Amino acid sequence: MLIRIALLLVFSAFAVFLSVDLLLALAMPALPIIMTKLGLAILLTGFSILLCSGIYLVVKRLIGNVCAYFSAAQRWQRRLWFAQHQQLRLKQLFYWRSRQIHYFNEIKRKRLLNADNQVQIRALANAIDKDLLAIKPQLSQPFYEHLKKQNAHHKTRQNIDALLKLQQKIAAIPIYDHS
Repeated sequence: MLIRIALLLVFSAFAVFLSVDLLLALAMPALPIIMTKLGLAILLTGFSILLCSGIYLVVKRLIGNVCAYFSAAQRWQRRLWFAQHQQLRLKQLFYWRSRQIHYFNEIKRKRLLNADNQVQIRALANAIDKDLLAIKPQLSQPFYEHLKKQNAHHKTRQNIDALLKLQQKIAAIPIYDHS
């Protein structure tokens, strides 16, 4: 409503300025000066009303927003959002912690598996050494050395499959009893 009044005053001021031009064309010297002052006053009043109504609306909105911000409903809403955010953060923290625990447990499991494999390889290599010592008298020296080198080589390379094949190969060597 105030904006309509202000715009009406601005347009009426322009109408007054047009009438001043007409009065100047008719050569009336005193009346155009008074009409110009009246037009300026109307224009200033229109802009003042427009400016004051704008300031009034901004202040009204600002006060309304401040009151709404500090209202009980908004406080509870912010608390709810905070609790939801905390819950989401804790969920994410739980997820990443569980991933971290799983990762470290997997590393620990692999280390234990590696250590167990090394123990098994060492035990298998020692068993092969004992088997070789048991059948050493029946083997030629170069063949015995070759088997011993293979055992050492596969033990160093941690190749359990090759050690098992070597053990089977040694077990397949016929044993002759000289008694």
